Amino acid sequence: MNVLCLNLCDTAMDSTGLTGPWRNLRMVEVRSVPELLLFVRNGGTEVVVINCTAPSNRTDDILLELRRIDQNLPVIFSCKVAPTDDVIRLVRLGAWHVWTGEMEAERMMSGLVSAAQWRRESKRRPQTWEQEPWRRMLVGDSDGMMRLLDIIRLVAARRSSVLITGETGTGKEVVARAIHQAGGRGHLPFVAVNCSAIPANLIESELFGYVRGAFTGASQSHAGRFEQANGGTIFLDEIGDLPLELQAKLLRVVQEREVQRLGSSECIRLNVRVLAATNVDLEQAVAKRLFREDLYYRLNVVPLHVPPLRERSSDVRSLLEFFLDKVCAAEQVGRKRVLPNVIDRLAACPWPGNVRQLEHAVERAVVLSGDREWLEASDFRALQPSATSYSQHSGSSSAVTVSEEGLDFEDTVCRLEWSLIQQALVLSRGNKARAAELLRMKRTTLLARVRSLEVRRETEEMALTACA
Repeated sequence: MNVLCLNLCDTAMDSTGLTGPWRNLRMVEVRSVPELLLFVRNGGTEVVVINCTAPSNRTDDILLELRRIDQNLPVIFSCKVAPTDDVIRLVRLGAWHVWTGEMEAERMMSGLVSAAQWRRESKRRPQTWEQEPWRRMLVGDSDGMMRLLDIIRLVAARRSSVLITGETGTGKEVVARAIHQAGGRGHLPFVAVNCSAIPANLIESELFGYVRGAFTGASQSHAGRFEQANGGTIFLDEIGDLPLELQAKLLRVVQEREVQRLGSSECIRLNVRVLAATNVDLEQAVAKRLFREDLYYRLNVVPLHVPPLRERSSDVRSLLEFFLDKVCAAEQVGRKRVLPNVIDRLAACPWPGNVRQLEHAVERAVVLSGDREWLEASDFRALQPSATSYSQHSGSSSAVTVSEEGLDFEDTVCRLEWSLIQQALVLSRGNKARAAELLRMKRTTLLARVRSLEVRRETEEMALTACA
């Protein structure tokens, strides 16, 4: 059994009790973190033991780095002092075990043997975490993405509700589907509900179903989304937009795992996992009495934040390759490639629309590039100076002058409007409700204006392409 030991304490590790009775144990003590990582990368290590006075940010970072190198490597911490909260944090980050205080040699050896056996079995498994289908759904290996993956692995097999937060376009539904797939429910239903897209007067019947005659037009009984997801997972997107009067009914369903159809007194028992997502600050909504506090705590059992693309710019290259494969296959065109200097410029863009905006940019570039294999800066609207008012968030001067040659009034107004909306979205970190507040308009009005401007922009591009 090959064990690596890293000593972060001032005192030397006492390994004599471990090596005496067990001759098959090969323990190597390393002197620094780089040396530890080098040994692990070279392979052959079955268990890592980190000796420390108490858990800290440094031990967290070492654990995360080890898990990035090898997800199946058991890492054990031996701490003189370890508060319960710190132990829980380390286990959630992926620690195999946390020893505290003085440990008997036999108990320590038993833990090492158990970890080594698990390690050997994991090598014999036909499929590792990295090869699992759900892992391929989440593109990137930045620090933020690796932390996200670690949490998914920990919560996937549980029934606990998960609240996924993040800006618009970060891929919250993709994360929800990954949790569904990783937790063993992949062959069972996954039902996604956009709470903001269903009219308020219909959302109750859509979620909970109804029986024949429950209201005018209910000519036959209908199963709601919760019943459709029974056995699997229901994903409630934009949960922050759910009307306040329905939140009490949702709380009961989430808490009791049973639903009542409209017009019926029968309770239908459910075995369903609830995942919810929002780009709204629900704590603020609770403070303003726009969201029920009890429902918030019921949904927020496991909080999971999806980082914006600007905070994981190192993933832009991987995302570009992924979207190029996807778009070129869908369009049935030859595989396109992006010039290296263009990739660097794209990685430096702020991407207020996050991964969704990048995907649309790749699709547009593939379509406009024609038969060319290599995509240039001119193919990406985000890198075109002429499109600054549409695609960048820095904004433009609101003072517009009319020259003797005149100007296109509609085009100028649309460009100014788009610039203001982009500025508001950046200031609100993608929160559309907050952006609408900044612009003194309703959220629905903001969404309608964004759709209208996007349609106009796409129409102009199609016209330019046709003329070319």
